[in-house]
This record gives sequence, structure tokens and C-alpha cells, in this order.
Amino acid sequence: MASSLQAQKLKSLARQAGFELAGIAAAEPLADNQRYDHWVRRGMAGRMSYLTDHRAALRMDPKHLLPSARSVLCVGKVYNGPQPYSTSRTPHELGWISRYAWGDDYHRIVRLGLEKVAEQMDGVEHRICVDTAPLLERSFARMAGLGWIGRNTCLINQNLGSWLFLGEMLLSAELDPDTPAPDRCGTCRRCIDACPTGALVPGPHGWQLDARLCISYFTIELHGPIDEQHRARMGWHVFGCDICQDVCPWNRRAALTAEPAFSPRFESPPLEQLAAVTEKEFREMFRGSAVERARYRGFLRNVAVAMGNSGLPCFRAPLQRLAQSNDDVIAEHARWALGQLQ
Repeated sequence: MASSLQAQKLKSLARQAGFELAGIAAAEPLADNQRYDHWVRRGMAGRMSYLTDHRAALRMDPKHLLPSARSVLCVGKVYNGPQPYSTSRTPHELGWISRYAWGDDYHRIVRLGLEKVAEQMDGVEHRICVDTAPLLERSFARMAGLGWIGRNTCLINQNLGSWLFLGEMLLSAELDPDTPAPDRCGTCRRCIDACPTGALVPGPHGWQLDARLCISYFTIELHGPIDEQHRARMGWHVFGCDICQDVCPWNRRAALTAEPAFSPRFESPPLEQLAAVTEKEFREMFRGSAVERARYRGFLRNVAVAMGNSGLPCFRAPLQRLAQSNDDVIAEHARWALGQLQ
């Protein structure tokens, strides 16, 4: 089927599989490789070694993942819901979980959709990639015409916004590539000015995300203690952060998902309830959710910080319990939070 696998037919199959966006890019090294290399060399990946070890070199050419690759099918799936953004809510006794983690883990959902496409292809070698593979997926999505990479470093589509999960399928078939989307951020810098920790910084190739200053990095990727100088600016975030997307003008009328798996199981749960969960309850509560990535220790650490930032005396008792934890990281952050309440 390789010779008859036309780009338009493939994109149509992707839309039938539930993807709102689909485009084709050539499976070649990208100009963005230089941008990524500079980002790594400046240490902006923090402790995320999977971005800087031998897998960093694999990202330089998709043929490292599939030697026969000639084209890349790039897809986008909307996960936004009708719920208010974090910037329009008053936290009170609640904790914020990033919008992308409210439903089922997107890795499985996006992969299943791409597998449906692959089932209808014959005679074409392929490899499915969903986030975890060493591939510059936003850059390939941009080349495939799905959107541009905004100053918040997210892929933004003019009609749908930026609440998008991305996926790719490397293909041995040579298909006509789509035209990259133009950058439409203009002079806007709302995401830059709204970031509480100043994580969006200028670089020689445009704005970059310094993970070492990012709330999402602190609450998800960093498994040890959070530096005290950053804790007070983390607000009520217990898993991830949506601020740079919440304030983006292109998300004012962002599309809403039709995917049942992304229906919220939790949005902004009460902090006192979260502080009381056991490790077994944590696994049960967030099974099949991206929140599992924070791990139990990291999650309670984040809850303690959010309680301290609330300034509410009602959290004194749960924080005192956490301060007695056998885990040094949880106990130390709880003690810090008690100091914030005082």
C-alpha cells in the first residue's frame, strides 16, 4: 500500500481515529536541533536526565528511531474542558492539578488512536511515538502545519488553541509535507509576564522554558526538596501548572474535547483531603492518571507547600501531622509551611 498511501488519505484516517489535527512533515533533521542543543547546554533541563543523556543525540534525526523513515504523521488531540481556568478561580482550601491530568493518561489514548490508523496501512514500516520517545514533537508538529511554537513554548493552533496532546507516527512512505504554520504571537508577552517564577526566558533562538524555574518541573519532575526561594511562588499548585496557557489570548475560545477519557476525575481537590491520603489511597485515587508521575512523596510535599502558601490557619493540624512524617522531604516541607502560617 506504500505507493497508494497518499497524504490526504492518511490525514483523513487520523481524523476518523479521533484527532482534531493531522499533518505531514518530512522525516529529516530540523533546524530546531540547534535550539534544543543550546537549551541542553545551558542546563535548562534541570535534573531531567532523559532529555540530556544519550537520548538527546537520538532526537537529532528521526531515522535513529526508524531507519526507513521518510515521513512523519503528526496529530493533535484536544483535551480542554469547559471548566474555568486556574487564573479565574480563588484557591481557598483547594489544590490545583494541571488540566492535562484531570482524566485518563493521554499516552494510552493517543497511542490507541494512532494504532487505529496503523491498522489500515499495509506495506508501510512505521513507529508510533507519544511524548516519551526521543523526538522533537512540537517542532515536527510545527513543520506539519499543526501550529506554531508560542512564547510559552507550547504548540498553538490558531483555531483550536494550545490545549493539545501531540503524537507522531514515523513512516517509511514518502509523502508530500504540509506547510509550517506562521508564528502569530506578535508582540504579546502575557505568558511571560504571568509566570510566577519567571521560567520563560529569552535565548538566541527565541523564548525558552527554563525548567529549573518552572512550577510543573517542581511539582512533577523534581523528586527531592524544592529550593525554598521558589516555594512561596508556587501558589496552590500540587501537580503541574497551566498559567502560561490560561492567559494566552489564543485560548480565550479554545476548542473543547469530545473524548470521554478526558472527562475530569478531579480538578482542584481539597488540600486537607489530599494531605490525609495514604500511599495505597494515592495509588488507587490516581491510577491511570498522569498524577502518578509525581509519586506519593512528591505529591505530599507539593500539598504541604500549597497549604503553607494558602495562609489558612485551618491547615495547621494537617501540616503538623505531615511534619511528623518518616519521610524527611515531606516533613521538612511541612515544617516550612507551618512557618508560613505563623
